[in-house]
Amino acid sequence: MFGVKEMTMILLLLPTLTSIASWLLDIASLILARALNMPQPLVLSAGMAVFAQVQAIETSVGQSLCPRRLAHRLRALWRALS
Repeated sequence: MFGVKEMTMILLLLPTLTSIASWLLDIASLILARALNMPQPLVLSAGMAVFAQVQAIETSVGQSLCPRRLAHRLRALWRALS
């Protein structure tokens, strides 16, 4: 496990790592915006919209594939067939 010294170093480096990650994300979105010939805010908002759509689809599929609901549907199907 980590000792006190290692934890202190990790905590001291955390702000630096987060700022580097933020900078890298900004650069990546800028490069993507230039490659698509779109303004950077439009690329960011389109990315958020795509994320929201994918999240909604995953949630709906996850609910329909819930084991209890799936078992209930299979039982209803077996009753209808017999």
